[in-house]
Amino acid sequence: MNLLFTCGGTAGHINPALGVAGRLRELMPECGILFVGARGMMETELVPREGYDIETVTITNLRRSLSPRGIIHNIKTVKNVFAATSQAKKVIERFRPDVAVGTGGYVCYPVLRAAHSMGVPTMVHESNAVPGLTTRMLAGVVDCVMVGFDGAWENYKRGTKVIFTGTPVRTQFGRMDKAEAKRRLGLAPDRPLLLSVWGSLGAEHMNRTMAELIKIAAGRADFALIHSAGKHGYESMKAGLDTECPGWEKHSMDVREYIYDMPAVMAASDLIICRSGASTLGELTALGRPAILIPSPNVTGNHQEKNARVLERCGAAKVLLEGEFTAQSLYDEICRLLGDSGSLARMSEAMLAAGQSGATEKIASLILDYVK
Repeated sequence: MNLLFTCGGTAGHINPALGVAGRLRELMPECGILFVGARGMMETELVPREGYDIETVTITNLRRSLSPRGIIHNIKTVKNVFAATSQAKKVIERFRPDVAVGTGGYVCYPVLRAAHSMGVPTMVHESNAVPGLTTRMLAGVVDCVMVGFDGAWENYKRGTKVIFTGTPVRTQFGRMDKAEAKRRLGLAPDRPLLLSVWGSLGAEHMNRTMAELIKIAAGRADFALIHSAGKHGYESMKAGLDTECPGWEKHSMDVREYIYDMPAVMAASDLIICRSGASTLGELTALGRPAILIPSPNVTGNHQEKNARVLERCGAAKVLLEGEFTAQSLYDEICRLLGDSGSLARMSEAMLAAGQSGATEKIASLILDYVK
C-alpha cells in the first residue's frame, strides 16, 4: 500500500500530515509513504527529520495585492501551477499511490488535482474554522474534505462531502509527563517553564515584545523561558539581546530559531503563549496546557481570533489582541497566572475537555477506508 501526503509552507500545515503518517506507519510498518512539497520550503527540512521521503514541485502562492509587482507574481504563479501539476503527475506515475492526502499549503492544489485526474482517491484536511483559498479551490475536486471544527461544513457548497474529524497531532504528543519532559530537557523541576511560540516563520511584533519581556525577566527567578523566534526573526532578535541585555542567556532564557522537539517542550511547559492557528490549538488541547492566546491579525477572515475565542469561552485560555498590551503588562499577566496554581489547573482541565480526542486515529481510519 502506498500513501501520498502533500503539505507545506508552515509547520501548521506540515505537522498534521506528519501526525497521520506516523499513525499509519504504526498500523502498517511496511506501507510506502511519500510526501510532496514545494521546492525550497520548510517541508523539505521538517519531513526528512521525521524519517520520510519527500519530492518537490515548483509552485508559488497567490498574492491579494493588485500592485504591478503583485500582478506579475500571480501570473508567474499561474504558470507554476501548470508546471507543478505536470511534475506531480510524474511523481504519481512513479509512486503509484493508493490515496493522496493534503493538509494545507498552496502545494496541495496542483498535487491533488493531478492525483484526481489520474483516478487516485483524494482527501484534504482543513484545520481552521474558515477554509483557506487552497481548500476552497479543492473542495469541488477532492473526494472528501475533513475539517477540524464542528459545524465548519457551513462554509462549503452544498454537495461537498465534509467530515468533522478534529485536527490531528503527532503521535509523540501525550507520551511524556511534565516531570519526565523537564528532566529530559535539563530544566529545574520546581521552576515554572513559559513557552513562547509564534509560528514557524516567526512574528516581528511578538519577537520585539518578547525581547523586551526577556530584558524584564532576566535576573529574576520568576520562570524559565523557551522562545521560538522563527526563521525570519531569530538572528536579529538574538543580536539585539546580545547588545542590549548582555548575559541574558544565563538566566534560563532560551531563544531558538525553531523548536524541533515541540512534544517534549510543550509537555514540560506550565504556561504557553502563542498564536491560535488550529494546528497549535490541537496540540494544546491534546496536552491540556493552559495558554495566553494572541491571534495573528494577518489571516483570512480573522479566523485565529475566532479559534481563540472558542477556548476563551470555555475557560481554557486568556485571549489578548496585538496592540492591547505591552511587554510589562504581558509579563505581569504571566507572573499572575504562574503564581495561581488553582487557575492553571482549571485552565488545564478545560483545555483537555475542549479537544477532539482521537482526531489522528479517525483520519487514519478514513484514509484506509478510501484505500479499500
